[in-house]
Amino acid sequence: MNRLALLAAAATLILPAALPAQQAADPVFSAAAVRAHVEFLADDLLKGRDTGSEGHEIAARYVASQFDGLGLKPAGDADADGRGWLQRITFQKTERGETPATLTVTGPGGARSFTHAGDVLVGLNAAEPKLDVTASLVFVGYGLENARFGLDDYAGLDVKGKIVVTLRGYPKGLPSEEGAHLSATKAMIAQAHGAIGMLSIGTIQSMKARPWARMVQFADEPGFTWVSPEGVPFDEAPGIRASASLDDPAAEAVFAGAPTTIAAIRKTADRAGGKPRGFALKTSVRIKADSVSQRVTSPNVVAILPGSDPKLKDQYVVLSAHLDHIGVSPAKPGDAPDKDRINNGALDNGAGIATMLEVARAMAQSPDKPRRSIIFLASTGEEKGLLGADYFARHPSVPVSQIVGNVDLDMPLLLYPFTDVIAFGADHSTLGPIVARAVAPMGVKLSPDPMPQETIFVRSDHYKFVKQGVPAVFLATGYANGGEKAWGDFLSGAYHRPGDDMSQAIDWQAGARFAEANYRITRAMADGDTPPLWFARDFFGDLFAPQAAKAAR
Repeated sequence: MNRLALLAAAATLILPAALPAQQAADPVFSAAAVRAHVEFLADDLLKGRDTGSEGHEIAARYVASQFDGLGLKPAGDADADGRGWLQRITFQKTERGETPATLTVTGPGGARSFTHAGDVLVGLNAAEPKLDVTASLVFVGYGLENARFGLDDYAGLDVKGKIVVTLRGYPKGLPSEEGAHLSATKAMIAQAHGAIGMLSIGTIQSMKARPWARMVQFADEPGFTWVSPEGVPFDEAPGIRASASLDDPAAEAVFAGAPTTIAAIRKTADRAGGKPRGFALKTSVRIKADSVSQRVTSPNVVAILPGSDPKLKDQYVVLSAHLDHIGVSPAKPGDAPDKDRINNGALDNGAGIATMLEVARAMAQSPDKPRRSIIFLASTGEEKGLLGADYFARHPSVPVSQIVGNVDLDMPLLLYPFTDVIAFGADHSTLGPIVARAVAPMGVKLSPDPMPQETIFVRSDHYKFVKQGVPAVFLATGYANGGEKAWGDFLSGAYHRPGDDMSQAIDWQAGARFAEANYRITRAMADGDTPPLWFARDFFGDLFAPQAAKAAR
C-alpha cells in the first residue's frame, strides 16, 4: 500500500468519528449519480421506454437492481422466491383499424362528413371494434354537476340514448384543481344521465391552452387501459360508446339551426363564471370507427424501506415517479433516413426516477432511519393516462388505509438553478406546510401553481392517490430564477420530442439539489408525530376521504 493509500485509509477512519452528526443530518446528494441514472434511462438502446416495450422492461430491471443494491425490501408480485420487485400489469392496447374513422353530421343543411385527424378526432371503443353509433344531439354546456359549486348543467335536459355536446374545460373562476377534477368526470356524469356518446368543443380559453394543431399531433396514439386480475378492462364510463373532439367546421355543422351560435356560446363561456345553458340541437351524428385490440404487459417497480418506529412503521409514505416515456415516433413522409425519432425522455421522466433513486440511497444509508415506512414506486403507463399509478393505488402492496401520503416526481426541469418549487395540490392538505417547512433551510420557497390553465393537478400520478383518499402532491421545479423561461422553452420545444435527451444543457447540480429537497420532504412526512392530513372542508378531502381525520387550515 502506497503513502497516498495509507492517508486515504486513515481519512476513512477519522471522518466518521469526527462528523457523525453532520452525516446523519445532512446526507450528501450526488450530481454525478443523478446524471448516471439519467444517462442509462435516456440511452437510445432503451428506445424511449414505451409502455409494454423491451426498453421499458430493461429500465424496470435497472431500477429493481438499484433497489436491491440498497437493501430495500421487494414489494411487487410474488415470485419463486417470495415477493419480487415488479408489479406486473396487463394492459389492453387499442389501435385504429385500416378504415379511417368518420363523423357525419345530419341536420337542416343536409349531411356533412368529417374524417378523423382532420376537423374531428374520433375516440376508439375497445368493446366495439366495429363501432357504428347514430344518435341525436343535446348541448349540455360544460356538462358538469356539483352542488358545492352550483353546477347543474343537465337541469331540464333529456339526454337518454343521445349524444351530448360539451364545452372543454370548466367555467372561468372555478378553482383550477377542483375544475380540472370535475372536467375529468364528464363522461361519468353523461353516462349517469343515460347518454351514449359525448362530443367536445373548445372554448376561447381551452383553445389557447391546447390549440387544435397540438391535439392533432396525438391523433393516432393507441388507447390503453389496465386489466383487472379478473381479466376485466377498466372503463369508468362504459355506457359512453362513442366520443369525439370537434374543430370549428365540425362544431358549426353540429350547431346548424341552433337558437344560439357556437360563437355566442364561447363568448358567454369566456366571462368569469359564464355557464352557457344547454338545449336540444337540431342535428344528429353518426360515428363510425374500426379498431383492433391486444393485451400487453408492463411492470411497476415497487420497494419498501421499513420504518424504525414500532408504533408508526405500519404507516407508509409513497415517493413515486413514472418510469415510462412515449417510445419511438413513427416515420413521416419525407423524413431523412437518419432522422432521430427516439423520444429518450431524459427529463420526462428519467430525471424524476433519478431523483427518487438518490432519495432512496440517502434513506437506506442513513444511520437514522425514517420512523414511518417508505414505499418507492417507479410506475408504468403514466403517459397512457396515469395507468400504472392508478393500478397500484387500487391494488397496493399494503392496505391503502395504511398509506398516509404521496409525493410524486414528474419531469423536474433541471435546466437552471431553481430557487423555488411548486407542489401541485399543496392547498388541500398539511402537505403544503410540510413541503414549505422542509425546503426552507435550503433557501427554497414553495410557490403557487403558475400555470392553472394546464390543469396539471389531474395530469400526474399523484392524482390517482388523491382519488383513493390519500393526501398527495406533485412536486416540480418552479418559475423563479429563470424557471419561467426554461419551462416555456421546454414545453414548446423538447417536451415529448426526441430533443428531450442528454444533449440538453442539464444542470446536474440542480438535480442533486432537487433530490435533497425531496429527501427533506419525505423525511418530514415519515418522521412527523402526525401524518399528513386533509384540511377540514377541503373539496378533495371531503369527496374522497370523508371519514378521515382532518386538520384546521
